[in-house]
Amino acid sequence: MRVALVAGPEAGHVFPAIALCLRLAAAGDDPVLLTGTGWLDTARRAGLDVVELLGLDPDESDDDTDAGAKLHHRAARMAALNLPVLRDLQPDLVVSDVITVCGGMAAELAGIPWIELSPHPLYLPSRGLPPIGSGLAPGTGIRGRLRDSIMREFTARSIRAGGRQRAQARQGIGLPGMDPGPRRRLIATLPALEVPRPDWPAEAVVVGPLHFEPTTDVLALPPGAGPVIVVAPSTASTGTAGLAELALEHLIPGETLPVGSRLVVSQLVSSGSGGDDVVVPPWAVVGLGRQDDLLRQADVVVCGGGHGMLSKTLLAGVPMVVVPGGGDQWELANRVVRQGSARLVRPLSADALIAGVTEVLSDPGYRQAARRAGESIAGVSDPVAVCRAAV
Repeated sequence: MRVALVAGPEAGHVFPAIALCLRLAAAGDDPVLLTGTGWLDTARRAGLDVVELLGLDPDESDDDTDAGAKLHHRAARMAALNLPVLRDLQPDLVVSDVITVCGGMAAELAGIPWIELSPHPLYLPSRGLPPIGSGLAPGTGIRGRLRDSIMREFTARSIRAGGRQRAQARQGIGLPGMDPGPRRRLIATLPALEVPRPDWPAEAVVVGPLHFEPTTDVLALPPGAGPVIVVAPSTASTGTAGLAELALEHLIPGETLPVGSRLVVSQLVSSGSGGDDVVVPPWAVVGLGRQDDLLRQADVVVCGGGHGMLSKTLLAGVPMVVVPGGGDQWELANRVVRQGSARLVRPLSADALIAGVTEVLSDPGYRQAARRAGESIAGVSDPVAVCRAAV
């Protein structure tokens, strides 16, 4: 089966697409990845067939001050640009990242079946949940349900406006205004990170996290015999700034950490965190390296709350201190806190970071909860089988 996977350039979205490509290839299928130029060489080194996703750079017709226009108008423009590419590839199936909407539109224009890849929990609105992004647990009792209902009403206007913008954008490229949606939705998360809802879509299938390590390098631990604290700054542009620098300055063995502690600042993509202008103490290392190998040795992870790092850490059974930034990080951070595997720090300060790390290291309940969350992987479906069944 020939499968075209479409994902934009954000690491948290292109890495799961690459991971799914590798799963498909290992199963004997023929995947090709369409993404931004910054990741083409990385995907090629992983052995994948790759093509540039056209139209990622905004043009003068794009209005990036309007989130709906940015999502739908640009998607329609990109769908038209990439339609000839898709036709040349002649895939049997298109898998389109949830925020790279052009993939589904282009597939629809070409008459090719398509499914959606969500590299995080299901974020569709639900009549039984508070709005996604609030970070709130579903309300209980009359007051709780009333709170959720009022909050949903506040967001419903924006949802309806987005639907009108989407319909207009679709009609502008010759599609019907009513969006039929994907045949399937691959929800690439752990069941422990999902929230039960009364209106789970029939086409949505939880397939487990899709992780990809963009490097073969392995970070060596600093000398010592104490706990290993891994600091993983967010790869998202909305992540909390200064996390690595604050950790390097204030997490000190024998003072704010147990004697013999080791600190590892782990990066998956090049960033300013831990750069040449940052002093790296002898009990710490900073660099680009495989995180799956590192997490097997970690006692606690300090991270920004992006889904990739959260799910990878939970699969390793490691507890966390989560310092969420923007986007969906607040929602996800609150979910892992409610699940019991993490302590939340916001706003970020040296005292709050030290207190969070100290608490998580000293309370075994956090690690027990993290292990339970990781074990929920047993309940997921095979994404390759879901893709094949959709054709």
